[in-house]
Amino acid sequence: MKTRALPTLALICAVGLAATACSDPTAGESGSNGSDTKQTAVDPTARLDGVKLTMWTAQNTVNAPQQVIDAFEKATGATVETQAVPDLYEQNVPTKLASGDRPDLMFWQPSISTLPFIQPQQNLLTLDGEPWVSKLGDTEKSLGVIDGKRYAAIVTSPAMLGVYYNKDVFQQAGLTEKDFPKSYDELLALGHKVVDKTDAAAFYEAGGDKWPLQWQMQVQLTDLANSWWADLNENKEKWTAPVVVDAIKKYKDKLLDAGLAQKNHRTGTFTGQADALWKGDAGMVLNVTSFQSQLQAKHSTAEIDQKIGWFPIANSSATGMYSPDQTNGVVAFRTGDEKRQNAARQFLAFWLGPDYPDYIKAMKIPSVQPSVPAPDGLPQTSKAQITALPNAIGVFQAKAIVAPDTHLYLADMIFGKKNPQQVAQAIQDQFAQVAKAQGAPGF
Repeated sequence: MKTRALPTLALICAVGLAATACSDPTAGESGSNGSDTKQTAVDPTARLDGVKLTMWTAQNTVNAPQQVIDAFEKATGATVETQAVPDLYEQNVPTKLASGDRPDLMFWQPSISTLPFIQPQQNLLTLDGEPWVSKLGDTEKSLGVIDGKRYAAIVTSPAMLGVYYNKDVFQQAGLTEKDFPKSYDELLALGHKVVDKTDAAAFYEAGGDKWPLQWQMQVQLTDLANSWWADLNENKEKWTAPVVVDAIKKYKDKLLDAGLAQKNHRTGTFTGQADALWKGDAGMVLNVTSFQSQLQAKHSTAEIDQKIGWFPIANSSATGMYSPDQTNGVVAFRTGDEKRQNAARQFLAFWLGPDYPDYIKAMKIPSVQPSVPAPDGLPQTSKAQITALPNAIGVFQAKAIVAPDTHLYLADMIFGKKNPQQVAQAIQDQFAQVAKAQGAPGF
């Protein structure tokens, strides 16, 4: 999945629409099998004959839960119907909720910047104490929680951000694992070696699709303490701080203007990244796990292992970054129908319980549960990401209460419409505008 923020107006609209659900007559009442009551335990495989559940998904993830749905229906006799919500998913879901429509279950990004847009305190079942919670890895446990209460089950690991590299290009440049960088400055120095010793571009940047532009800036913000993000979320710190402006400026001056990106970086695309890296036209790509999904869709594990490698990177360490997306979390709604609510909880208990090994095997994805090993046949790039995840640093979508559209403003910069200071100011303006619309303290 791509990791993007909603446009400003869509975010504000989503806040307003979701807020109206608080007074909607179909929204759950506090204390009614919701956030203030202890839920009874469920048996993952208990019979549910005649029970029908609905599950909302985005258009591009409608088939993602199919394996577990088929297995759950066979085991319990229940029916689970998926309903694809048109794009933009994150905008249209709050609209449907505000109209009084709600599913039993739904994919939703379990980050502090996105989960609040569906008003979890009013609309969702709390999932604290469910048997699968204690089985999650430490990073996964940190997701899906708002104000100390769990509102999302974590069914897939968050995407990992790191550097994919072409092994042939690195060999031509005389680079081996001992040359892997331990800082962003070392990464840029590595890029110069690729340019100096091969015909490949050091990096492929996707200015045409815009959203991948955010990653070079994100990596440089990994030294910021949690207290900095806490201050940002209370309007005590700002995106216009020198550390942010310097990160934007370094991306422009030391990478783009220094000739480390491919010549068509203003119009490059996400799919073009995969093609260029595979062909050796670019030595490196900095992106999240959805980039790997492109490779796996076109090439076998053996082919990927032969040609492509991966290493983690942060501003001052060889540390990966994790990025929550919509496929990581599943939420259960307070519909007022206790039988369906418990059936939804049972579905999650089945998904993250007896079915989980089969689910990740069918999906060919890493496990969110350390006790459940990753399926066989994953590329080495995926295994490297699994190793890096426990110590990974969250991207700003996992730390800021609003995820501003940094990629749009960075695109303005590469087209000469904004300088780094103006990019930072645009990010800050959007962040403050949406935080105020949310009613965040301090704004």
